[in-house]
Formats: sequence, structure tokens, C-alpha cells
Amino acid sequence: MGKVKHNISNWKQYNQALVNRGSVTFWRYVAVIKVWHCLKHHGHRGREFIFSNTAIETALMVKGIFRLPLRGLEGFLNAVLTLMTFPLKSPTYTCISKRIEDHKS
Repeated sequence: MGKVKHNISNWKQYNQALVNRGSVTFWRYVAVIKVWHCLKHHGHRGREFIFSNTAIETALMVKGIFRLPLRGLEGFLNAVLTLMTFPLKSPTYTCISKRIEDHKS
């Protein structure tokens, strides 16, 4: 069986749906901004975390969605945060690499 062909009658909506597929929309959550940096010690020896689990999880979600390598992810997040005028820095690729094991499911 071949593909089923659909006759499109609502071209305006169809065209807008195709345009929206390429849209990159990030929501500004004040709660996420407040917890971007880690506020408590992790309970182990060594330097405390700079970025919270929320920041690392957000980075890993973006990495999965756009299929980015870690260095590309760092650059992408820096660019997005700069464009959105957030007063935040993205986690470095080494920081994400070291903490990625904590977030694997």
C-alpha cells in the first residue's frame, strides 16, 4: 500500500502549521530563573555545585530535542540566554558531562 493522499482545503492553517514546526519557543519561568544556581551544598567532599539540578535537566532536555553535542549545547544555551536577556550563564560542557550520570533514567 502506498501513502494516503489528503486533499488540503484549509491552506492558510496548513501553511501556518508548517511554519510553526520550525518555531523555537522558550518560556520565561521566573521560578526556573530563581533556582538556576544551586543554593545548597551537595553533601559530599569537594567544591559545591554552581548550577542546580533544574539547570542541568533543562540543558539535557535541549540537548535531546536538538540532538546537540555538549560543546554545541553550551554555545546554543549561551546564545539563547543572551538573546532573551536573562542574567544567567549556561552550564559548561564539562559541568554537564560530570553531572549527566545523576540524571540518566
